[in-house]
Amino acid sequence: MLTTTDHKRDYRDFRYVYPVVSRRAGGVSIGINLNTNNACNWACIYCQVPELKRGGPPPVDLTQLSAELAAMLDDITKGDFMQREVPEEARCLMDIAFSGNGEPTSAPEFPDAVAAVVEGMKNAGLSPAVKLRLITNGSLMHRPAVQEGIRRIGAVDGEVWFKIDRGTAAGFETVNRIAVEPARAAAALTRCAALAPTWVQTCWFSLDGQPPTEAEETAYVELLRPLAEKIKGVHLYGLARPSLQPDAARLGRLPAEMLAAFAARIATLGVKVSLNA
Repeated sequence: MLTTTDHKRDYRDFRYVYPVVSRRAGGVSIGINLNTNNACNWACIYCQVPELKRGGPPPVDLTQLSAELAAMLDDITKGDFMQREVPEEARCLMDIAFSGNGEPTSAPEFPDAVAAVVEGMKNAGLSPAVKLRLITNGSLMHRPAVQEGIRRIGAVDGEVWFKIDRGTAAGFETVNRIAVEPARAAAALTRCAALAPTWVQTCWFSLDGQPPTEAEETAYVELLRPLAEKIKGVHLYGLARPSLQPDAARLGRLPAEMLAAFAARIATLGVKVSLNA
């Protein structure tokens, strides 16, 4: 059966669509993987994608994506998928999420893929409680096509989960293996939040046996401070599944009380914090 510690993207003979049990979503999440070649423009050291490489995705077959989603939703809503694949306590479809094995918005077909998924959800008669979500590093928010895709997500009361893992340029470089200034990340987050309801998603962990520094915590909180009224909240989480990247052995889980203390500090900004230690 599916578990929260196993988010494999291979399901049946599907190419783009896969099911997982998500601890952050709180039940079954149907993933949409546009990056079928395991390529991403970032290389986060905690990433669980095998053989991750830099780059963008191959062309997306929207007809196949739509067919796979229709088959999956039919199995969930009319078949025995939940009983066959899902632990009893998680048998609720929570969302359909653009996530997968790389940055979803790097696909030129991203806005059309959003439209196809919206249509598939409508055809399946899903309840409004089933959210359409995008999990993104936000690095391509300057592209009009990306903005259009996110605007379409917002139009159906969907959500964006926007990755901000650290608050300093050095932190971004260490954790996400990308050169980006915090001000640029904040500007991208501001633009995203204006297009669709947006949560910040943050992975907090130890590196070489040491937790993030006090300076890194402070920089993170200060990055979010002017955005507190623009975002829906923060999903703060610790490591749940092993990294498949070269630095995997350097990573460690933080004590639950340490994560809880950081969550409380973030909450002083007046934002909702969802914690998964």
